[in-house]
Amino acid sequence: MTIAILVLNGDRAVDSEEQLKAVFSEAFAEPPYGEGPPDVERAFRRFRSQVRRRGFRAAVAIYGETVVGMAYGHPLAANTGWWDTLIEAVPEDLRHEDGNRTFGLFELAVRPAWRRRGVATAMHRALVDGLDNQRVMLNSRPGATAAQAAYRAWGYRRVGAAVPWEGAAEHDVMLLNLG
Repeated sequence: MTIAILVLNGDRAVDSEEQLKAVFSEAFAEPPYGEGPPDVERAFRRFRSQVRRRGFRAAVAIYGETVVGMAYGHPLAANTGWWDTLIEAVPEDLRHEDGNRTFGLFELAVRPAWRRRGVATAMHRALVDGLDNQRVMLNSRPGATAAQAAYRAWGYRRVGAAVPWEGAAEHDVMLLNLG
C-alpha cells in the first residue's frame, strides 16, 4: 500500500476535521512545540473559519484509511494582519497584499511515525502546484530544525520574525516565490 496525496477544497477538508486534529495533536505535541488539547482546539477554531475562505485548499497524505499528514492554507486578504505581527519592519513592497498575491500556508504537519519518507515534500508540492499566487508565506518556529531545513530546501527564505498571536513564541516568517 502506498501513501496517497489528495488535494481538498474547504468542504471536503471539513469532512476530515477529526483526522486532521489527530495529525495536529501528534505532530505538535513534541518539542519545540509542546502543544496540548487547548492549542489543538484553538487551531481548529481557526480552521473552521479558514475552510470558508476563497481559495482554501488542503493536501492530505493518506495511508489506507488513515490521514498521516496535512497541509492547508488560502490566499491572504488585501487587509491581512499577518504582516502586522512582524517584530522588525520590512519594506512596504514586500508586505503589499492584494487578495491574491500571497498564499498563506497555515499548517503543515506529518505524524512522527511517517516522517523522513517524503510525505511533507509530496503534500507541499501538491498544495502549491497550480496556484495562481505569486508566492507562499508561512511561519515556522526557529527551533523546528527539520521543518526549517525542509522549507529552505523547497526554496523558502526568511524575511523576518513575528509573534503571530498574543502569547505565541517567536516564529520566522518565510516566503517562497512561485516564479
